[in-house]
Amino acid sequence: MKTNNIKSSFSIFSCVLLFSLSACSSRRSAHQLPDGHYTLGGKLYTSAWIQHSAEYKALCLQAYNVATDRIDHLTSAMRPAVEKPIAIVTDIDETILDNTPNSVHEALKGNDYNSESWTEWCNRAEADTLAGAVRFFQHAADKGVTVFYISNRNAAERDGTLRNLRKFGFPYADEAHLLTRENTSDKQARRDEVLRNYEIVMYLGDNLGDFHSIFDSADPSVRDKALDSFASEFGHCFIVLPNPNYGTWHKAMNGGYFDLKTQDEKLLKVLKTY
Repeated sequence: MKTNNIKSSFSIFSCVLLFSLSACSSRRSAHQLPDGHYTLGGKLYTSAWIQHSAEYKALCLQAYNVATDRIDHLTSAMRPAVEKPIAIVTDIDETILDNTPNSVHEALKGNDYNSESWTEWCNRAEADTLAGAVRFFQHAADKGVTVFYISNRNAAERDGTLRNLRKFGFPYADEAHLLTRENTSDKQARRDEVLRNYEIVMYLGDNLGDFHSIFDSADPSVRDKALDSFASEFGHCFIVLPNPNYGTWHKAMNGGYFDLKTQDEKLLKVLKTY
């Protein structure tokens, strides 16, 4: 009798365990990456770092603390000969707004990037801010510095972008001070537009192309040489925010290719190991 009871109990336990494992497997499958895609797995890992690490927030605070010190110095010691009002130019994505929820959303679906999903995300106006961003820009505005937002978001994303900026109280969040992408992702023409009426004393961005067009090159040697040329500007005129998720560095590493298979192949070729 005991033997039969043990067998019966074991059978019931086995069925329950099998059902539970099956259910867990089913739930996990919705969040599994395509086999072999290091790029997507890496994006989940870097997004986790951005969303949850104190170290990432500390780097953002460090950048904005440096920017605050520079603005305080510039506004108290500007040359009397300066005729134009002063301004700062900032990028938006991964410089003042955190878009990792969209990165995670797409990676879990097996995508590196999807333009329709990106536009939908922008127009939700739900991106959070980077640590220290709002405080810095409000401080700069209080010091009499005009703020221009030069972004490669497009016209279809303007409304959501402005709503997102206004929600957190970013100054100058209006049509006149938001310069979005039209014909090219190169920001130089838009920087020149600001320079016609203002003296730009600071640029902020997560991608070096936010500071000078030469960094838009997909040739790593060109970017490295330019980096040496502008070395003294970092921490002074150029304030860089950390972004391990994407950027021109990614294109340069991949030789300009964006399909996942090629990205993974390039990644394995360029990584150093032992």
